[in-house]
Amino acid sequence: MFIEIDEPFVCEHCGNEVKPLGYSCRNHCPKCLYSKHVDKEPGDRAEECKGMLKPIGMENNPKKGYIIIYKCEKCGAIRKNKMAEDDNFDLLLDIVKNN
Repeated sequence: MFIEIDEPFVCEHCGNEVKPLGYSCRNHCPKCLYSKHVDKEPGDRAEECKGMLKPIGMENNPKKGYIIIYKCEKCGAIRKNKMAEDDNFDLLLDIVKNN
């Protein structure tokens, strides 16, 4: 079950003020690409961990486009999320190249 939440937030990793995406749910910072481990299912806010999700890689899905792969710095869980139009693609390429 997907719960759509698209609201502004301040990135806990870099302090960037993140604006709503406007066409889908924003769940990560477009500047540093970090996210927060808050959902068990998209939008449910039921995850107790609350650790920072570090971007560690990407995959290219023919239907969805680029997908950012995350690893939780607290519990080690792996999560994935679709890249947004305004995400820092150069940073993502650097992450992929250096991992």
